[in-house]
Amino acid sequence: MNDLLRDKFGAIFGVANRRSIAWGIASVAASAGARLALNYQSERLEESVRILAGELKNPLIFPCDVARDEEIDHAFEVIRQESGKLDFLVHAVAFAPIAELEGDFLNTSRDGFHIAHDISAYSLTALARRAAPLMTDGGSIVTLTYLGGSRVVPHYNVMGVAKAALECSVRYLANDLGPRGIRVNAISAGPISTLAARGIAGFTKILKHHRDHAPLRKNTEVTEVADAALFLCSHLSRGVTGEVIYVDGGYHALGVTIPG
Repeated sequence: MNDLLRDKFGAIFGVANRRSIAWGIASVAASAGARLALNYQSERLEESVRILAGELKNPLIFPCDVARDEEIDHAFEVIRQESGKLDFLVHAVAFAPIAELEGDFLNTSRDGFHIAHDISAYSLTALARRAAPLMTDGGSIVTLTYLGGSRVVPHYNVMGVAKAALECSVRYLANDLGPRGIRVNAISAGPISTLAARGIAGFTKILKHHRDHAPLRKNTEVTEVADAALFLCSHLSRGVTGEVIYVDGGYHALGVTIPG
């Protein structure tokens, strides 16, 4: 697998720190031969991203807040000037105000609903629209979702509704971009102890429950998700689009979990 992405250029949005899924994907993609472009969302995250990028070969680094169209436009202009093309895009961006991840979904605020959907769901479409013209030889777009988009997960609340919108967006984008040879897919990862995930109330209990009940009886690892992303970004997945691929140890296949 060491050359699956040789001579490919990819953009990965959402690297925040070494434990983030986006960084795991970046590491595997780079090991497979890809040259990468990484964004940082704010000056607060710039240093962390640049330190990580120092482990990559000739990376492209730029600021981009996916909630701002002008910054997205600038990011893809930088990519166009640097590479002239784009082979794959990884969207690993999600956010909801911490207050919306506590208590009941019933109490979701209008602003919280808007923010979660704008950043976690609409941003995929915003990025795909700018990426598509650069994917002149076809390409792959991959996003990250979670089981809470199709089933109720305690305290996931508005993020679950935003992930449902994200997954539906994958299907519509796959239909729009398929004639251009561009594939669009999502990976539904099991719970992983990232900085963002730890903001969900009761997340430690979710991790334990998953480990105790998933068919593989283990928690999901970042490397497992990264390997699935490598598959989706490479020619090996050339016949796959509009899919949600579960990398969760089989947990999504369960109905009721009964102590045995």
